[in-house]
Amino acid sequence: MTRVLLLGGTTEATALARLLAEARVDAIFSYAGRTDKPMAQPLPMRVGGFGGVAGLVAYLRAEKISHVVDATHPFAAQMSTNAVAACAEAGVPLVGLERPGWHAEEGDAWTHVADMGGAVAALPSEGARVFLAIGKQHVSDFAVKPGNFYLLRLVDPPKAALPLPNAEAVIARGPFDLASDRQLLERHAITHIVAKNGGGAGARAKLDAARALGLPVVLVDRPHVPPRRVLTSADAVMAWLDHSADLGV
Repeated sequence: MTRVLLLGGTTEATALARLLAEARVDAIFSYAGRTDKPMAQPLPMRVGGFGGVAGLVAYLRAEKISHVVDATHPFAAQMSTNAVAACAEAGVPLVGLERPGWHAEEGDAWTHVADMGGAVAALPSEGARVFLAIGKQHVSDFAVKPGNFYLLRLVDPPKAALPLPNAEAVIARGPFDLASDRQLLERHAITHIVAKNGGGAGARAKLDAARALGLPVVLVDRPHVPPRRVLTSADAVMAWLDHSADLGV
């Protein structure tokens, strides 16, 4: 009997949730709980962590999960790593639903770095006006360069003062478009952009706007995740689930 655990948080996860609901597949949508008001889904939802690999193994067994789809953000490396280990221990088939990363086009001025430390190092020491399109987790890393101005775009209003002396936050939820992102960059006189290579269409507009304005981009490459099967569309995952069910695995 098929019972799917969908680890979500991306537009791809939402698209898959819709297909699962339409096909009346028994499935649970799991959010990590990083936002205050996660988007409603057409599936039963749970919010929060599992308690590491052991907690996830226990959950898979208690809920009689037959398949796991990891459609978390490409930078949710710890969750993805735990899913690989837990599914191997519990004997549950796992597939990643992962959007391809972005690739530079003619006119792009991108500097690739391995992590946030590299992104900090790639910025001027002072005088830059930086759009930090990185979420909220690593904002404090940039406090070592207080001479820059930092613009953040967050899903939820910050609960405390920003950990940067010269910063401003705009609250918005994607997808975003070229016209509005170009306007945002121009309104705040942005000179540099720092972004994670999350891929997808909904967050690419800032990179297209940077190209149009001739702005440099510091792009943080995706973290390492242990080897696993990866598919790139919700339809492909549905086909995988059908095939797995037919094989009884």
